[in-house]
Amino acid sequence: MTNFTPEDLLLYLYNETSAEQTSAIEVALEKDWTLREKLNVLKVSMQRLDKITTSPRTEVVLNVMNYARERATEEVQ
Repeated sequence: MTNFTPEDLLLYLYNETSAEQTSAIEVALEKDWTLREKLNVLKVSMQRLDKITTSPRTEVVLNVMNYARERATEEVQ
């Protein structure tokens, strides 16, 4: 029985494994429930990551804008 790393499972999820490695992982998944559980955890994590949206805090945007305004004023003088 081959031990697959989380990295191997991620490659499998993203369809980046060779045909031989894909077959080996699928056979192992049929036999090893812990590997299936690890794969499910990774799948859920992927789905959650896909839903994350981030944006900068208003304070950060204002700081950048103020800095740009100050620099523009310095260049004019």
